[in-house]
Amino acid sequence: MAAKGFTTCLWFDGQAEEAADHYVSIFKDSRIGRITRYNEASPGTAGEVMTVEFEANGQRFVALNGGPKFTFNEAVSFQIFCADQPELDYYWDSLVEGGSGIACGWLKDKFGVSWQVVPEELVDMLGDADPQKAKRATEAMLSMVKFDIAVLRGAYAGE
Repeated sequence: MAAKGFTTCLWFDGQAEEAADHYVSIFKDSRIGRITRYNEASPGTAGEVMTVEFEANGQRFVALNGGPKFTFNEAVSFQIFCADQPELDYYWDSLVEGGSGIACGWLKDKFGVSWQVVPEELVDMLGDADPQKAKRATEAMLSMVKFDIAVLRGAYAGE
């Protein structure tokens, strides 16, 4: 396996630089890296941005202006596990702006990229050895678009 891990390539239709700037503005430990431009021999318009390398939360990405041929769908999403409600609210609100909430903590951002903004403790709730606790947590989860941690905790506890 590659010693430096993976780099995720995200295919955009002209919004690569805008998207990279957007994600870098949201996540800590983020930065813009190298920007390449199409030249006369490439399939794009010479001088326009072809790729933007960036890191978001320490994860490496390349945003590619590849054109309209491919679009994002829910088959791939990025999970953000949050310690508390303020953190969850921050990521949800930052990413859903211009996009839309879907269900169960999933959203599509303004570029069509899918995200799951999830409380860290939810995984333990859903996998609890007590089937009634897990059932109540699952039912609460399924009723939400954006997660409310207090409501999830209450359902899990049987309140």
